[in-house]
Amino acid sequence: MTVEIDRRPFPAERRIVLGGLRSGKRMATMSALVQVDVSEAWERIHDGDLSPTAFVLACVGRGVAAHPEVHAYRGWSGRLVMHRHVDIATMVEVQTPDGSFPLAHPVRNTEARSVSEISSELRSIRHDPSTSGSGRLLMRWGSKAGQMPGLIGLGYLTARHSPAVRRRTGTVTASSVGMMMGGNGYAIGTPTISTLTVIIGGMGERAWVVDGELAVRTILDLTVQIDHRVVDGAPAARFGATLRHLLEHPDLITW
Repeated sequence: MTVEIDRRPFPAERRIVLGGLRSGKRMATMSALVQVDVSEAWERIHDGDLSPTAFVLACVGRGVAAHPEVHAYRGWSGRLVMHRHVDIATMVEVQTPDGSFPLAHPVRNTEARSVSEISSELRSIRHDPSTSGSGRLLMRWGSKAGQMPGLIGLGYLTARHSPAVRRRTGTVTASSVGMMMGGNGYAIGTPTISTLTVIIGGMGERAWVVDGELAVRTILDLTVQIDHRVVDGAPAARFGATLRHLLEHPDLITW
C-alpha cells in the first residue's frame, strides 16, 4: 500500500505568528463568552453595505475609550501605560507567495472613526496589502524576519513594553475568524501581547426573549479575553456591559 504524502516548506512568515503566540504564554487570561442581539445593527449593515467587523471594531473602540484601563499595560519601568487613543490591531487575511497570511493591521483612533471609514480601510487592505504599513513590512521583510527567530522574539518583547511600538502596532487585538465558519459559534484564541483581545465569533438566528416575548433575533457570539495581571474582574465586566450596549444600540455609532 502506497502512502501519499505532500511535503512543503514551512512558510517563513509563519514564524512571525509563532513568535506572537509564544509572547502571550505568561498571561493570566480571563475569558468571557458573550451573546449579543445585533438584529438592528445587522439590518443597517446590510442597508449601508458595511463590514460587520468594522461595526464591532467601532464599538470596541468606543467601549475601550470609556474604560481605558482595559487596554493598559506595563511599560519598561513596570508602571501602567494607557494610551489616549484606541488603535485596534485586527487580523486581515492577505495573500503572500507562500499562501494566505493573517496580517495584523492597526486601525487607528477607532473610538472616533465611523463604521463606513473602517469598512473602506479593511476592504482596501484585502484588495492591496501594500496600503497598510504592516503589509508593506510583511512584503519586504516577512520572509527574512521569519528566518531570524531571535529577532522576532525581541520584536514582540519590545512591543509588549514600549509605548512607541504600541502606537505603531495597536493597543487592542481583534480577530473575526469566527465569522468565517457560518452560523453561530465561539472562537477561543491564544493571547499574544495585548491586554484586551476581542474575537468575533459566528452570527446567526436564534430564539431570543424580547420584552417578555419569544422572537427570532440575529445573535453575535463574542469572546472577550483580558489579562488578569493588569485588569480586575469588575472593570472588565463594566467594559463588557458598555460593549454590549453599543452593539445592541447602533444609533450610538456614527454611520
